[in-house]
Amino acid sequence: MKRLIRSLLALVMLTPLLAHALTLAELSTQLAKPAVIRGPFVQEKHLRSLPQPLTSTGDFVLARDHGLLWLLKAPLRQDYRIDDAGIARRDASGWQTLPSRSASAQQNHLFFAVLRGDSSQLERDFELSVQGSAEHWQVRLVPRSLLLKQVFEHIELSGGQFVERIELFETQGDRTVLRMPSSQASDALSEQEQHDFAR
Repeated sequence: MKRLIRSLLALVMLTPLLAHALTLAELSTQLAKPAVIRGPFVQEKHLRSLPQPLTSTGDFVLARDHGLLWLLKAPLRQDYRIDDAGIARRDASGWQTLPSRSASAQQNHLFFAVLRGDSSQLERDFELSVQGSAEHWQVRLVPRSLLLKQVFEHIELSGGQFVERIELFETQGDRTVLRMPSSQASDALSEQEQHDFAR
C-alpha cells in the first residue's frame, strides 16, 4: 500500500511537468537561439507520376543575422542564398538575384522562415498547431490564403533542438520531404560563409 501511495504521489508531482505543452512562442525562441546552424540535408520529391522519389543532397548554413545558404551537391551542384532581400543563385560571375514570384522561390522562403523560427511570418500565411515538448515537437501548418491553398494541402514539421524534418503535401498529390538529421549549432560563420553572405 505504501508503495502504491508513493507511486501516486510521484505521478501527481510529475503531472505538471508532463502537462506543459510547448507553445509556438517557446518553439520560435528555441529555434532562433543559435547564431549559426549548419549541416547536411536530403530532399526527396515524391511525384505521383514516378515510382521513385527525385533525391537531392547538400549542405545548408543558417545564420540568424544574415540568411540561409542552400548548397546543393547532387545530382548537380548549385548554390542558393536566401535572405530578407530575396533569393540569389551563384553562377560563374557571382550571385544573381532570382525572381521572387516563382513557386520554387516561395518554397525556399518558406524553408527559410521555418528554419529560423519566424513564427510571425508563418502565422501570417498559415494556421499553426504545435504538439510535443522542446525535445520532440511537431507543427502542422494549414494554408490561410487562396494562393497557398492552391499549392499546399498542409505542411508538417518536426524536430528537437533544431528542425529535423519538413514535409510538404501538395494539393495535386505530390509530396516533398526535407530531412536535416544532424544539424550543429555554432557561434560564428567561417571566412568563406562570411564572404558568401556579403553583398
